[in-house]
Amino acid sequence: MLLQTTPTATESNPPASALDPGFFDPDVLRAKISTWIDVAVPAIADYGMKCLFAIIILIGGRFAARFASRLVRGGMERAKMDLELAGFAGSMVHAAIMAFAIIAAIDKVGVPTTSFVAVLGAAGLAVGFALQGSLSNFAAGVMILVFRPFKVGDAIEAAGVSGVVRDIDLFTCVLTTADNQKIIVPNSAITSAVIINASANAMRRAQIVVGVGYQDDLDKVASVLHDVLASNPRVLKDPAPGVNVSKLADSAVEFTVHAWTKREDFGTIGFELTKAIKQRFDREGISIPFPQREVRMIQTKAG
Repeated sequence: MLLQTTPTATESNPPASALDPGFFDPDVLRAKISTWIDVAVPAIADYGMKCLFAIIILIGGRFAARFASRLVRGGMERAKMDLELAGFAGSMVHAAIMAFAIIAAIDKVGVPTTSFVAVLGAAGLAVGFALQGSLSNFAAGVMILVFRPFKVGDAIEAAGVSGVVRDIDLFTCVLTTADNQKIIVPNSAITSAVIINASANAMRRAQIVVGVGYQDDLDKVASVLHDVLASNPRVLKDPAPGVNVSKLADSAVEFTVHAWTKREDFGTIGFELTKAIKQRFDREGISIPFPQREVRMIQTKAG
């Protein structure tokens, strides 16, 4: 009896393996390598061109950022704007152009930038909320440097303090008071309040109120006051000074004296005129009354 066996699927179709002699067939290897080359070379060439264009974008963006930054800084300096503001504006332009170039280069190599920009926007929003006070001071500092309501060296009154401006920063202003105290004021507090700039104009008007007795000759008093003004070299002739009767007070007739002077002389003109008026009134016999009170005592009999 003959036994006939049927080969199994494994025996009839043996799997290809590394030991398969066909795997090392030179023709097969050449075909596979050719296929790999046909797929890889175009992909590498395409990605290489993308990388090349990305590098060109970065280099071009860097040159464009430098050129634009210098252009903005030079234009603002020629316009006689603050040097610190010009430098800051140039840096901002440089950073904006470089950020655009970097995003364009990343997009060129195939990296999706939509989510990247969204993440940056969310991070910027969070930082903005965290630094809200600082950003308001920064915006106010830019406004001060652009519109220039005052400059370094001006005597100002703002945000409830007064003094001479020593430094203007993007976040704060530094003032020095008359008694040499240093005051640092946030810019947002300055721009949100009334600003009084005592140094804005070349001339200022000093005002002094003088009281004389009702028995004194008013024409003589006016003549004496005009002489005092004319004898002081700090008092300007144009605009002309003024002497006027301003009030009939309880115990005196009040004269208001107006004297125009240069800005730098305003701090001393009031002291000089007050002293000169008192000395001249003493020589001319003109009285300077002061408040008096009469007290009467009434006696009553006991019982």
